[in-house]
Amino acid sequence: MFDSATLQAPQSPTLAEEVAAKYVALQEHLRTLGSTVTGFSGGVDSSLVAYVAHQTLGEKALAVTSGSESLTRSDLGLTERLAVEWGMAHRTIRTREVDNPNYRANPVNRCYYCKTTLYAELARIAQEEGYAAICSGTNADDLGDHRPGLQAASEHGAHHPLAECGFSKADVRALAAHLGLETADKPQAACLSSRVPYGIHITVPVLSQIEQAEQFLRELGLTQLRVRHHVDLARIEVPPEAFDTVLAHRERIEARLRELGYRFVTLDLKGFRSGSMNEALPGNG
Repeated sequence: MFDSATLQAPQSPTLAEEVAAKYVALQEHLRTLGSTVTGFSGGVDSSLVAYVAHQTLGEKALAVTSGSESLTRSDLGLTERLAVEWGMAHRTIRTREVDNPNYRANPVNRCYYCKTTLYAELARIAQEEGYAAICSGTNADDLGDHRPGLQAASEHGAHHPLAECGFSKADVRALAAHLGLETADKPQAACLSSRVPYGIHITVPVLSQIEQAEQFLRELGLTQLRVRHHVDLARIEVPPEAFDTVLAHRERIEARLRELGYRFVTLDLKGFRSGSMNEALPGNG
């Protein structure tokens, strides 16, 4: 039996009884699956699934990261470092969603084409190497959002251990903190393509432009942020409490983003909100 004591993450703080029960259910669910391939992007959700799968199944658990252009290089590096620190079986692959004209066209179901590419590759690995199940980091709160990727997951028989065990986002963060995972407080992230309004084509240079702009803002001390790409206009989203930081560095920010190719740089006064591009969809006001 795999000895979870070999893992290095310290455990703190004490878990609420309800979350502790979900943790037990998660471990039992993974044991029932028997062996897993987990899509691991470096976010708190997929990190928790990958970690607990490794904790529970040992060598029968594999974490797989797609190193495509839609994942930031910092998150790619994070997955590789965490895998080493946790002693976890891990592989980086290169999915080719940007080669798909349906993905590049950036329709409202863009995520379907991305996740179809990912889950097809995870399913291939599972089939060829004898893993029983493929898993995602989807939690229960995700199920009510606009997530075309869930259709792709269903088509490939993917499991969502967190959602299936009733984990909310808050539960995920609480358990990750208890297990000492450094991703417990990691700001919400999404692929770089999510910064581009539906209908504007996705290209590798556009993804690079967005990544460089966001990296510059992080170097100024900002953490929760998005740079929304409106062709020649960059719309910066940060929480309202971070507005002062943006304004204090406004000349540097404007100069750097113009250097990256934006003609106009704006601060969204509504502040940061995950999935703001979905506000333009019918029915979202």
